[in-house]
Amino acid sequence: LFSTGAVETCQVTVTQPKFQEADHSMHTVFLPCAFSASGCSSSPPEVLWFRFLTNKHEDLCTPGCTDHHKYKVHLLSGNNISLQINDLTADDNAVYICGIAFSDSSSPHSKQAGDGTVLTKTEKQHSNGELIFMAIASSLLFLYSTAVFALLVLYKTISSGRKIFQAIAQELQKQRYAEHCQQPDDLEEDTVYQNR
Repeated sequence: LFSTGAVETCQVTVTQPKFQEADHSMHTVFLPCAFSASGCSSSPPEVLWFRFLTNKHEDLCTPGCTDHHKYKVHLLSGNNISLQINDLTADDNAVYICGIAFSDSSSPHSKQAGDGTVLTKTEKQHSNGELIFMAIASSLLFLYSTAVFALLVLYKTISSGRKIFQAIAQELQKQRYAEHCQQPDDLEEDTVYQNR
């Protein structure tokens, strides 16, 4: 009778960290959960894990895990638990909720859930060295492109100038040739007149 009365007054409190960030290089993460139980039976509670994505809710471990390769529950020392998530990707960004249930109790406080942990896997960020290298490479590429463009403009200008010079030179040469060809005829006529 005493143990039944104790079970009826079972009260559970669950605490979780509000946020957990996983570095982009991490492939496995552990989400902690702690609980305290007063007036509950000595039998171990059921540990439940759920997650809320942007538009849906998923049961992960209730108490058995739906994907044994992806998720694993660890019972740590005392009343500490963790959910191991393997093959971590950005798709795992969600709110993870830990639930504790003493199923042999009819007390409404014997089954409680935490407020949830927001898991965020960060994107890969460039280091300062990479950013400096990219800035230098971009600057050099810009200078190279500018130099090539300037050379093309200069070549076209020189080429255009040469064509104009060649045209002028040809025109002058034609005029001189025309004058040269006419001079001997005039000279012959003069010579002929002089001889007469």
